[in-house]
Amino acid sequence: MSERETDPADTAPGDESAEGEEFAGGTASYAVGLGIAALLTVAAFAVVNLPIVWRPAIPMALIVFAIAQMGVHLVFFLHVSSGPDNTNNALALAFGTLVVLLLIGGSVWILGHLDHAMMPMGRQMHGFP
Repeated sequence: MSERETDPADTAPGDESAEGEEFAGGTASYAVGLGIAALLTVAAFAVVNLPIVWRPAIPMALIVFAIAQMGVHLVFFLHVSSGPDNTNNALALAFGTLVVLLLIGGSVWILGHLDHAMMPMGRQMHGFP
């Protein structure tokens, strides 16, 4: 096997096959992704509605399920992988994630410090002296 040829069994779920005509796994990859995504969705509903997780831990469990769901969608449906052909996709994903985190962090910081610039409620209700 030359350096450019790869073993078809040695591909990630999101990688293209050696022939380049069809994604590795084809329709089976989408079916596996759909099954995992459905299982994660059912698990999230079960965590909220059944007494299987300690109540204060439910938000953290939902965050874990949401991150896992995003990973499933990126790999099985958007075919973003760490292969050499997908370097630009991974960089674009990392940059987009950075921008979203900066927007969320900046918004939380602004809203958290907004109360220092607000007029006290007593002076607002009775007007200015």
